Amino acid sequence: MSHAQRLRQAIEDEIVSGTLSVGSRLDEMQLAARFGVSRTPIREALLQLTVSGLVEAKPRRGAIVSAPEPHLLLAMFETMAEIEASCGRLAARRHTREDAADLRTALAACTAAAEDVEGYYRENYVFHTVIYRACRNAFLAEQALSLHRRLSPYRRLQLRARHRLAHSLAEHEAIVAAILAGDEAGAAEQLRVHVLIQGDRFADFVAGMREATAA
Repeated sequence: MSHAQRLRQAIEDEIVSGTLSVGSRLDEMQLAARFGVSRTPIREALLQLTVSGLVEAKPRRGAIVSAPEPHLLLAMFETMAEIEASCGRLAARRHTREDAADLRTALAACTAAAEDVEGYYRENYVFHTVIYRACRNAFLAEQALSLHRRLSPYRRLQLRARHRLAHSLAEHEAIVAAILAGDEAGAAEQLRVHVLIQGDRFADFVAGMREATAA
């Protein structure tokens, strides 16, 4: 992982957790001094966050935190759950032998990384992209990947919840079993629940943030 990527994750975590509130200005010089680096990796990190939608570049104000409102974020998780369900359903019907092999390999990689949040997060991304490819619908796969990337900071945060890695891995195993068995309804439901669990937990997280703010 590059220096800019590590900085992006650090800033990303503060945005997602609410430490950096929506509308806050992200000054390159201040961030560089705070993290003890030059402005170049900070600029690269902010550019990556702009692409993900967590930061917005505004005229005369520079980089501004622009994380979505909680209700919009939860709506995005609901949409992601339905898109993933569709990918799973089609993958169960259309997957090839190569897709099946790739799914088993991706699942094995997730299993190997199950003790490391960041490692598991990276393998989880690969796992889901294999399913998108296996659905054999290029447009659906493109939409799924786009929203997956948009929600990636929050999905990474959710993996830090207690026991979440073990639960996520068990869900991956059930998803692969359903797809390889050609169980369209089962694959769709397994993926829908897999993503909605994350959404529900994020709702609890938002509620906790509001309580802390009120206190």
